[in-house]
Amino acid sequence: MSETPAIPPELARARGTIDNIDAALIHLLAERFKCTQRVGDLKADKGLPPSDPEREAQQIRRLRALAEVAGLDPVFAEKFLAFIVEEVIRHHEATAESRQV
Repeated sequence: MSETPAIPPELARARGTIDNIDAALIHLLAERFKCTQRVGDLKADKGLPPSDPEREAQQIRRLRALAEVAGLDPVFAEKFLAFIVEEVIRHHEATAESRQV
């Protein structure tokens, strides 16, 4: 039997930091989706479309700029936002459909 090599303390600390950041990201995403659910409800109540391309374009520009300042690849930031927005729109469409029944 081979033993698992010991993890260097510096690596363990770095991984712990990553774990904490991942937990924070999940909580932030949960809060964001609570807000977007409210937006979806308001849109459905007012008969507004689930998607707002102008707002989405503004957000992409804003987040790309923030990513650049933060030293994060703006292309990655845009892809990440696109993934989130796609999910939000899907939720908004479902909300709108449920109100039409």
